Amino acid sequence: MGTKQKTENNKTVVIPYKPRYPQTEIHKQLEKHRFNVLVTHRQMGKTVCAINHLLKSALINQQPSPRYFYISPFLKQTKLIAWDYMRRYTAPLPGVKLSETELSVILPNGAKVWLLGADNPDALRGTYADGVVLDEYAQIKPDVFDEIVRPMLLSRQGWTLFTGTPKGQNQFYQLYQQAQKAMISRPHQWWCGVFPADQTGVISVQELAEIKEHTPENLFRQEYLCDFTADAEDVLISICDVLKSQERKYSPAEVRYAPKIMGVDPARFGTDRSVIFKRQGLQGFEPEVFCKTDQMTLAAHVALAMENFHPDAVFIDGGCGGGVIDRLRQLGFEVFEVNFGSAPLKTGQYVNKRAEMWGEMAQWLCDGGALPSNPALRADLCGIRYSFDPAGRMKLESKEDLKARSGKSPDLADALALTFAMPVMKKNGTSSFAKTEYNVL
Repeated sequence: MGTKQKTENNKTVVIPYKPRYPQTEIHKQLEKHRFNVLVTHRQMGKTVCAINHLLKSALINQQPSPRYFYISPFLKQTKLIAWDYMRRYTAPLPGVKLSETELSVILPNGAKVWLLGADNPDALRGTYADGVVLDEYAQIKPDVFDEIVRPMLLSRQGWTLFTGTPKGQNQFYQLYQQAQKAMISRPHQWWCGVFPADQTGVISVQELAEIKEHTPENLFRQEYLCDFTADAEDVLISICDVLKSQERKYSPAEVRYAPKIMGVDPARFGTDRSVIFKRQGLQGFEPEVFCKTDQMTLAAHVALAMENFHPDAVFIDGGCGGGVIDRLRQLGFEVFEVNFGSAPLKTGQYVNKRAEMWGEMAQWLCDGGALPSNPALRADLCGIRYSFDPAGRMKLESKEDLKARSGKSPDLADALALTFAMPVMKKNGTSSFAKTEYNVL
């Protein structure tokens, strides 16, 4: 079964393309947004997805003389990969004219699609575009978009799709960060999608495990887990550590002697999330996330969670949670206020309490901590960078710098980190002495 489209003359044509997940979800977003950044693992099918989005857009365009462009880093690469796809998916369409000399296609409605290489960008100057795909953008010079492609889109308000697989923290990484922030400030124009191999199902679990076994860890993280920080040495928590933790699960019996702890991170700004995170020993549970929730309502949610979970300690970020803390204490609940900038318990190892909580959380993950399979939590945990002060104490990049860089605050990870704020004993007086449960008395 192919994809049916109506052309300018109201004729139905069928593109012999049946998208699979996640292509189905990607196409939905591409049709809604003007600027799109697509980060995928190897062999996901992004080029097929891009070519077919070009074809559909061109076939339904009712403006005079529609023009579309597919651009990859090198013309030879374009001809080897994308041209074969273009011929395959246009073959059944009536009246199609292909030119292998100039790598172009004229569709039944008169729309024209060119396939080009970014190694000769001047060939694009002086024309307009209704849509442009920049494939493997990490290998394309940034000035190709800024100086050539962007002006092409002006007269027709054309769209752009940037695609690729991470290759370190280059211009594709910067664009990815820009897109994340733009999704908040201009959600109707920008979309950014990340599709690692362990989430798409395109590569079987068995095959992916075999690839991982025979591939250097950094390369596997980069090529298959879409990790831009794979080669970075200043990332506190690696995506591999998080993935391992999300594969673990402990039974209630295995953690029954460990204290139950809750961390609460109230929202700081309008786009931030308020989060309640529960943990018992080595087992972390699915966080509760609330958006645009006032402090009194959040206090009610925390109170309900405490009644259901029966925690031995509840730690709340006092920086923005003063109202939540006051309300819970007014209701008779015992909670502890945590100042992220206060002094740590391990004064010789960490600069402040925030660095200590994150450092202890990172160690907990390495020691066998188990986390829910939550993509947002994974992104929060893997985004923070660290360094050392002159005294050799670990410090984290500021939340302001992180938000300026990534466009969001690591609210889910902060809530989990709060569960490591202080040593905790079970209320019945029994403490956990499991060697991996290091934050108990």
